[in-house]
Amino acid sequence: MLTELVRSVILPKQKSDIKKRFSGLQFLWLSLALIIIDQVTKQWVIRVFDLYESIEIMPYLNFTYVQNFGAAFSFLSDQGGWQRWLFTLLAIAVSAILLIWLRRNPVNMWRQNLAFALILAGAVGNVIDRLVYGYVIDFIDVYIDNWHWPAFNVADMAITIGAVLMLLEAFFEQRQEQQA
Repeated sequence: MLTELVRSVILPKQKSDIKKRFSGLQFLWLSLALIIIDQVTKQWVIRVFDLYESIEIMPYLNFTYVQNFGAAFSFLSDQGGWQRWLFTLLAIAVSAILLIWLRRNPVNMWRQNLAFALILAGAVGNVIDRLVYGYVIDFIDVYIDNWHWPAFNVADMAITIGAVLMLLEAFFEQRQEQQA
C-alpha cells in the first residue's frame, strides 16, 4: 500500500499528470522566498524604527517607517477603513487568478511564470500586513532634494518588477507574432 502511494506521487499515470507536475507552479518557491524576505524586513523596521523615523542609507535613499492605510502611493489612505477590506479582497482575488494561471502555464513559459510569481509574492506580502496590522508597512524612501517618491517595501518592488516583466513579455510576444 505504501509502495502504491509513493508510485502515485512520483510516477504520474497520465500525460495530464506530467503537465501538472511541470507547470508554472514550480515558480512558487520564488514567491515564498520573497514573502519571507518582505515580512522579515518589515518586522525589522517595526523593531528598529519609531513611526516616521528615518535614517539615510546613501544619497537619495532613506529607510523611513511609514504606515500605508491605502493602496499604491497611499491612494485612498484617508478613508474610513473600508479600503483595507477592499484592497485585501482584491489582492486575494488577484492571487487566486495568478495561481490558476501558474497552474495552467507550462514551465517553459518562464518569463510569464516569473512575472506571475513576483506579483503573487507582492500581493500576499501586503495582504499579510493588512490582515495583521490594518495597514501596509512601507520603509524604502527614494528622494531627490526635497522631492520624495512614496515610500514602498519589498512586496511593492516585486509587484512592480512583475508588472514590468508582464508588459515586456506582451510586447515581445506581439513583435514575434508580427515577424512570423
